[in-house]
Amino acid sequence: MIEAILGLQRFMLRLLSRVDAPLMLALSAIMAVSLLVQFSAGDDSMRAVFAQGARFLLGAVALLLLANTSPSNLRTWTPWVYFGTLSLMPLVFLFGSGRSANLWLDLGVFYLQPGELLKLSVPMMLAWYLNRQTLPPTWKTLFVSAAIVGIPVLLIVKQPDFGTGMLVLASGGFALFLAGLQWRRILIFVGTAAAAIPVGYQFLMPYQKDRINVFLNPESAPQGAGWNIIQSKIAIGSGGMTGKGWGQSTQASLDFLPEHTTDFAFSVFSEEWGWLGVLAVMLIYLFIISRSMWMAMNAKDSYSRLLAGTLALTFFIYIFVNGGMVAGLLPVVGVPMPLISYGGTSAVSLLAGFGLIMSAYSHRKYLAN
Repeated sequence: MIEAILGLQRFMLRLLSRVDAPLMLALSAIMAVSLLVQFSAGDDSMRAVFAQGARFLLGAVALLLLANTSPSNLRTWTPWVYFGTLSLMPLVFLFGSGRSANLWLDLGVFYLQPGELLKLSVPMMLAWYLNRQTLPPTWKTLFVSAAIVGIPVLLIVKQPDFGTGMLVLASGGFALFLAGLQWRRILIFVGTAAAAIPVGYQFLMPYQKDRINVFLNPESAPQGAGWNIIQSKIAIGSGGMTGKGWGQSTQASLDFLPEHTTDFAFSVFSEEWGWLGVLAVMLIYLFIISRSMWMAMNAKDSYSRLLAGTLALTFFIYIFVNGGMVAGLLPVVGVPMPLISYGGTSAVSLLAGFGLIMSAYSHRKYLAN
């Protein structure tokens, strides 16, 4: 019995040795903030806390397992993971559920959002493909990369889930940038995208056009499409420097602020904890991103470096978009604040992504350049 216990202890210590302690502590701090926000803002506080905690626990298990998976095994499995997650997307159109868009598959025990899984599998597939090519990318490499990214993005936007689609698209751009894409080609793509905006606007759905119009002038529809942004800015502004105190968010408790546990959870946090609280959380986020980028740079093969760097930069985009959205600096696109907003597949996939980053760093001694 003692030998079995000691063996289990050694096994657990070996598993935990692959987990980066500073990064894990920072992630735990953000998850603790999430639980505080969910208890304060949730309509059923304890249920929301337990549900979010269960998702964090599942995500932590995924992080632990992936951190202990060697990059060579990840490379082997990557095409299967990519095509497996991509094959779930047609099922969303046939059997999906959701209030404003069919984003989730009801599996009975929990809801699965395939679009969130593609935030992991697309960077994995791009890193796998670029790792096998001569870098910097040639036009042929860019064409294949565009297909790897473009097909999932089109399917996600078709749901419609514009926010997730743009995050997956951004991850593709980051992977190519980290692969050494020349600046002249970057400028060509940026210029082409800018020129295509007026054309793309014509294909947006009416509610998406409303979001853009409201972003430009929220007061044009104060009781309609502009309500969310106006109430979010009121919540942020009323928090002042030190906030109203935990559990004292009037915008959430009086139901002025819609989606106060999901898309606008950070507005509730800002109202309760003020600018000092926001600054503290942003500093933790900054540490998470910088630590992840440092780990990516210290990985020993191009697959690991590209994958870890892409995931770290995509995590930054999460924060940038949601922060800009709740402050009225960007249109509302349904992107949650990472690991703070209430969400299942999103929380698990984010923590799994950090498991991939830790794998790239912790296995560096066993990889060839």
